[in-house]
Amino acid sequence: MSDLDALAERLEAVSALYAQRCDIRRDDDWFALKLQEELGELIAEHLRLTGRGRQKGDAPEIARRKREDEAADLLGQLLLFCRHFGIDLDAAMERKWFVHLAKPPGTDAA
Repeated sequence: MSDLDALAERLEAVSALYAQRCDIRRDDDWFALKLQEELGELIAEHLRLTGRGRQKGDAPEIARRKREDEAADLLGQLLLFCRHFGIDLDAAMERKWFVHLAKPPGTDAA
């Protein structure tokens, strides 16, 4: 089991508990739409932190923490999405990204 798989298992436990407590049905659409929701929240916090969004009056360290928390939410939801749909993220990363580490520069475009 990879580190990502182990992390996804822990996230699943939290997500299942959240769904049970809030009476949420986690179907295919839910997993996909939660990605969009969390990305929007991350972008909103980034815009706020960089002075291009509606300010909430947070101190800079609080604003940075909020952006970090939203990044964690997005990554968590992405890992849950991959787990739900049986996506082998380790294999996909090897195939899509890390294959380029074995190639000399300029031999292949992404």
